Amino acid sequence: MAADKVRAYRTVFFTIMVGLTISCSKKVTAVSESDPWKIMESTIKSLPQTKFQDKTYNINDFGAVADGKTLNTAAFAKAIKACSENGGGKVLVPNGIYLTGAIHLESNINLHLEDKAEILFSLNPKDYPIVHTSWEGTELMNYSPLIYAKNKTNVAVTGKGTLNGQADNTNWWIWSGGKGYGWKKGIPSQNDPTNREVLVDMAEKRIPIAERIFGDGRYLRPNFIEFFECNTVLVKDIKVINSPFWILHPIKTNNIIIDGVTVNSHGPNNDGCDPEYSQNVIIKNCTFNTGDDCIAIKSGRDADGRRVAVPSKNIVVQNCKMIDGHGGVVIGSEISAGVNNVFVENCVMDSPNLDRAIRIKTNSKRGGVIENVYVRNLEVGTVKECVLLVTMFYNVYGSQTGNFIPTVRNISLENVNVKNGGKYSVWAEGYEESPVENITLKNVKIQKVDSVYLLKNVKNINFINTYINGKKTE
Repeated sequence: MAADKVRAYRTVFFTIMVGLTISCSKKVTAVSESDPWKIMESTIKSLPQTKFQDKTYNINDFGAVADGKTLNTAAFAKAIKACSENGGGKVLVPNGIYLTGAIHLESNINLHLEDKAEILFSLNPKDYPIVHTSWEGTELMNYSPLIYAKNKTNVAVTGKGTLNGQADNTNWWIWSGGKGYGWKKGIPSQNDPTNREVLVDMAEKRIPIAERIFGDGRYLRPNFIEFFECNTVLVKDIKVINSPFWILHPIKTNNIIIDGVTVNSHGPNNDGCDPEYSQNVIIKNCTFNTGDDCIAIKSGRDADGRRVAVPSKNIVVQNCKMIDGHGGVVIGSEISAGVNNVFVENCVMDSPNLDRAIRIKTNSKRGGVIENVYVRNLEVGTVKECVLLVTMFYNVYGSQTGNFIPTVRNISLENVNVKNGGKYSVWAEGYEESPVENITLKNVKIQKVDSVYLLKNVKNINFINTYINGKKTE
C-alpha cells in the first residue's frame, strides 16, 4: 500500500512538473516572439556597473612629462600599479600631451583623461610587447594593443581627452599592403606569404596559440583598445583618432558599456567597434567616422571561431551616429561562432562615403548561425550601395568557399526612413540549401533607390506598410 502511494505521488509530481515546463516554455516563447525588444530591456537593466574607489593617482606624480616627446610608458605602469595595489581608483591623465607605449590596465582601474589631455602612442613597434591577442578573428601572440586589459574585472577608460594612435600612410597603415595607404611594391606588409596567410593556416591546423608567435617582421598591426576576457567594463566620452587597426575590441568580454565615444579614424581595417565572442554589450551615444565598418559584431574566424564556440549575444546599439564606413551596423565576416540578439535603435546614418546601413556578411568558410537582428527608428540620409545587405558569399583574400554553410534568419527593420538608398533597398543572397529566412520591413520609407531589391535564395520576406520610391511594396 505504501509503495502504491509513493508511485501515485511520483506520478502527480511528474505531471505537475511537465505542465510547469510546458507552461514556462510557452510563456518565454510568447514573450520573445511578440516583443523581442524585452530581451534588450532585460540586458540593459541587469548589466552590472563599474564602481571605483575615490582615490586619484596622477601620472605626473609618477614621473610623467607632458611634452609629447618623453616616453612615459614606465610612468603609466607605475601609476597603474600603485593604484591597483591600493584597491584601485582613478589613474588621472591631466591636461597635456603624453607620449607612451602600450598601457596595460589592471582590475578596479579607471584610466581617466582630463578634457585637454592627449595620449600619443609611440610609432616604435618595440614599445608594444608580445601578448595574447587576436588579429582578424584569429588568436595569436602579437604586438600588444595600445591599451590592453586581460582577465580583468571592473575596469574603465573615461574622460573627454584624446587617444591618438598617430597612424598614417608612413607607419602602421602602410603594413596593410594597400596602395591607398602608402604601400608600394617591395615594401613588406601583412600580405607577404609568411605573415597573414601563415596565421590563418596555423589556426586551421589547430596549432596552440602559444606557438603562433608573430610581432617583429610579421607586419600584423595591433588593435587600439582591447579588453580580453574581462568583465564589467566602461569606455566613456573619449575621442579616438588615427588607429593602427581595429579600434574598440572587446573579445570574450561580458558586461561592457561604450558610451559617448567619438571615433575618427580612416585607416585600413579601422573598424570603430568590434565586439567578439562577447555578451551583454551596450554601445550608445557614440559617433563613428571610420575607414571600415562603424560597428562590426564578430565571433571568430573559421576554425578558430569553431574552437572557441562562444557566440556574441545581446548586443545593443542606441543613439549612435554613423558617418563614413563600409557599414553602419555590421555582423561578420569573422562570425564562425555565431551571433544572436542584436538590437539597434534611434541611430542616424548619413554620408556619401557610407556604403550600407545594416550589413550581414559571412561565407561557407565562416559558417555560423546569425539570428534575431532587430532594427528600429533609424534615420538614414545617404548610403552608396543599399540599406540592408545580407550575403553568404562575402569574398576577400581570394576564394572563401568551404564546407560550413551559414544560417541567417530573423531580421527586422521597423520605422526606418531613408532619403537616398543607393542601388538596392534590400540585397540578400543565401544558399539553395540554406536560404536567408524571415526578413521583415515594417513602416519603412526608402527614397532614391535604383532597384527595390536583389534577392537570391530568400525565404519569407515581408514588406509591411513599406514604401520604396514612393510606391507601396507588397
